[in-house]
Amino acid sequence: MSQAEYKPTILIVDDTSGNIEVLSNTLRPKYHVRAAKNGVRALTIARNAPPPDLILLDIMMPEMDGYETCRRLKADPATAPIPVIFITALADEGDEERGLSLGAVDYITKPFKPVLVQARVHNQIELKRHRDQLEILVQERTRELQLTQEATIETMGALAEYRDPETGGHIKRTQNYMKLLAETLKDHPRFHDYLDKETIRLLYLSAPLHDIGKVGVSDNILCKPAKLTEQEFEMMKQHTLYGRDTLFAAEEKLGGNSFLGLAREIAEYHHERWDGLGYPHGIAGEQIPICGRLMAVADVYDALISKRVYKPPYPHSRAVEIILQGKGAQFDPDVVDAFLACSEAFLHIALKYADHPEEIATLSEEAEPVGK
Repeated sequence: MSQAEYKPTILIVDDTSGNIEVLSNTLRPKYHVRAAKNGVRALTIARNAPPPDLILLDIMMPEMDGYETCRRLKADPATAPIPVIFITALADEGDEERGLSLGAVDYITKPFKPVLVQARVHNQIELKRHRDQLEILVQERTRELQLTQEATIETMGALAEYRDPETGGHIKRTQNYMKLLAETLKDHPRFHDYLDKETIRLLYLSAPLHDIGKVGVSDNILCKPAKLTEQEFEMMKQHTLYGRDTLFAAEEKLGGNSFLGLAREIAEYHHERWDGLGYPHGIAGEQIPICGRLMAVADVYDALISKRVYKPPYPHSRAVEIILQGKGAQFDPDVVDAFLACSEAFLHIALKYADHPEEIATLSEEAEPVGK
């Protein structure tokens, strides 16, 4: 239905049939009119879809007066946006002040002039229409920004993936591991202030950039099919700083509070260890940003279960053992506990995005004895 064809709905709430009839005749045929003779019925109508576009509310009604009805309407997120106009015989200034303080947009005293009611209803309907259009535009703009974030991160993440074609699924796997760990920890006392819905969304989006700094590492080191020398390993470590610097430069271009801030922290800190023996800074415990602690577990698990030029894939059960052995040393103990709680879901993600058939076969094998 076009905007021109749309007829707004007005809900009239009054315990007197004569008042309802007069108001209905005043507002038809420009509006659809519904009526309720008490506050309870008005709340029921307002909460059912589609809700009215505006409510004309009497104050003096039995059981639940108009003030209480308005208070309940404004306390409910589903009905709070509906504009309320009090239309009542109470003409004292204090009555009007009370009504407006409860969230009403206007206050009309009886006896009223029909043309006045029509004008005020029209004004509020137009204001609501503009607010609704603005909300739609805001939602569309927000979605466009989110798509821009996703496209930017996926494009940048693909740069690192192209450097190492054997790990094409690594990005998808670690992205989903990160989200799974965050969802598992979101109600934990140490993490719930950090892991809100938006942060979890950004962690999921940003995880693919954890190794973006590898674009600055030589192919001779990145693809070496043997253990790196000490000097080569020192050069490999620099990928955390390359990633930090690259993302920081992009973040500065976009201004403060950029969505790349989390990606930068992940890139910089995902190789730090809980015991302080990691790199690039050798910080420990709570000094390591939460996003880095989550990524550390996700990244190590995936490295263990994946085929690399320098190693075959490990079974899932063996990877779980190794992660558990790192609890309190390499990894935050609470993050390891969360990993153990959802390790079967980790396995499902690994199988879904496996790079090689042998990885799928190996994932379900029994773990080798520790130390073998």
